[in-house]
Amino acid sequence: MKNQYMKTQAGSLIIAGLFFFLFSFPQTSVFSVLTSSAAQASENKEIPAKGMVTMVDLGAKKCVPCKMMMPVMEKIEKTYQGKALIHFFDVWEDREPATRFGIRGIPTQIFFDKDAKEVYRHVGFMSEADIVSQLTKMGVK
Repeated sequence: MKNQYMKTQAGSLIIAGLFFFLFSFPQTSVFSVLTSSAAQASENKEIPAKGMVTMVDLGAKKCVPCKMMMPVMEKIEKTYQGKALIHFFDVWEDREPATRFGIRGIPTQIFFDKDAKEVYRHVGFMSEADIVSQLTKMGVK
């Protein structure tokens, strides 16, 4: 009887630990700091941008390959400012973009043409040279 009671308690502790682990991740904002959830919703709807080539990087600030991409993305964003829209979504903090863009792994980079149609998708770390090559193929100089 005592052994069965101990098994039940151990099982309860394991389940409680699992729930804590699953629900302890933050779920509310994107890499680009937005001032309000209304601004976030508005910005999310405008991506991809019509009339401009758009690159979306979906990842997480705490994911190792995503962290490796952050300096690359910052450089690409500065280089192509005004020529292409480059945007990062943290899908661990805001899951809506992950659902909307149908991603299955992170990081995922999606390239859209000027008509906001998906042209290319890549899963995993993507080098600066590969991003530049894809943007060049799409006519961005």
